[in-house]
Amino acid sequence: MILFINACVKTESRTRKIAEKLLEKLGMDVTEVRLTEIEFPVTSEAFLGKRDCDILNRDYSHPYYDLAKQFAKADTIVIAAPYWDLSFPAVLKQYIEHINVLGITFEYSKEGIPIGLCNAQKLYYVMTAGGAYVPEEFGFGYIKALAQNFYGIKDVELIKATGLDIQGNDAELILKDCISQLERSVIQ
Repeated sequence: MILFINACVKTESRTRKIAEKLLEKLGMDVTEVRLTEIEFPVTSEAFLGKRDCDILNRDYSHPYYDLAKQFAKADTIVIAAPYWDLSFPAVLKQYIEHINVLGITFEYSKEGIPIGLCNAQKLYYVMTAGGAYVPEEFGFGYIKALAQNFYGIKDVELIKATGLDIQGNDAELILKDCISQLERSVIQ
């Protein structure tokens, strides 16, 4: 099962357009999580206290943990997130905070080193950016570090189209080139 984490806000999202082509090429069953449709709980002291208690008791029965369980069980993960203001939409950060659950997506060794508990062997990160200044460490790099160092997903691939809003650039041509490269690539 492919878990498609959709952090695209706009109906005509360019990022989503590329992600849909990737999903089509992968050709597996897809479960989509539209992050803009999720009402995440407020991360208050009371919420964190309840969560800490649940984790201490290994009680993951509350529906709150369903997103983390779903993430951990996925065979392949595709994240679609446009690049905004040197990062990704805030809703993706909220999602990450809520799936990062000790005992579901990762655990710690005796030495305190994270051990991934996720099933996925591959994570694709699809992004578009209007500009050309797109340092990876602020968006993709963060997701890659979590995937590889916490979740145990070693194979993380970035698929991107940038410079879409630079005056004089042909945004449609840039998107078509990205999709053409994607269609020609060997995806496992």
